[in-house]
Amino acid sequence: MRHGEGGLRERKKLQTRAALADAALRLALEKGPDQVTVEEIAEAADVSVRTFFNYFPHKEYAILARNPEHLERALERMRTAPAEESPLTTMWFIVNDVLRDLESDGQLSRRGELIMSSPSLLYQLMLSSLDDERQLTAALAERMGEPAGSVRPALIVSTAGAACRVVMELHKSAPDRPIRDLLDEAFHLLAQGIDAAFGPDHQKKGTS
Repeated sequence: MRHGEGGLRERKKLQTRAALADAALRLALEKGPDQVTVEEIAEAADVSVRTFFNYFPHKEYAILARNPEHLERALERMRTAPAEESPLTTMWFIVNDVLRDLESDGQLSRRGELIMSSPSLLYQLMLSSLDDERQLTAALAERMGEPAGSVRPALIVSTAGAACRVVMELHKSAPDRPIRDLLDEAFHLLAQGIDAAFGPDHQKKGTS
């Protein structure tokens, strides 16, 4: 391979993935997610159906702009995070890295609104998010030196994911609030413990 060919090929792949995701979102907004076909998305992006399936397993992933590189980068970030960096801080960096990518096409808010209004897209988002969270939890547990099945790494990863979903829902009803501001607020609340007065043991003693 001549010098520069690898970089050119990677740029071409990125452009094709972006074109498919853009076409999928545009058609989903026009017709509704359930009415769009893979054939229509491929035609709108000027590629073959076979090429579509080289990038996405089904139309929902294209509408979601699902990119496996996000998880690969997240796992690498988890494995190489500085020792002094807290696990929740690492998750904040991971989430912001993905957010930066999703913001690059200027469609994050429209995509988020569509997802929150579509049961089929929400279902696919939840499935993919759960799979991502399982892999991130395993990586975080290893980094923390905790055995499989430990609550803390699983809780850190899953609450970070929940924060993202809450932020998207809140942004839908309050579009004037930037997503990054909402996300920062959510992560700071997680870091503070959300409810410092939590104490079911006190309630049990009072009723015994």
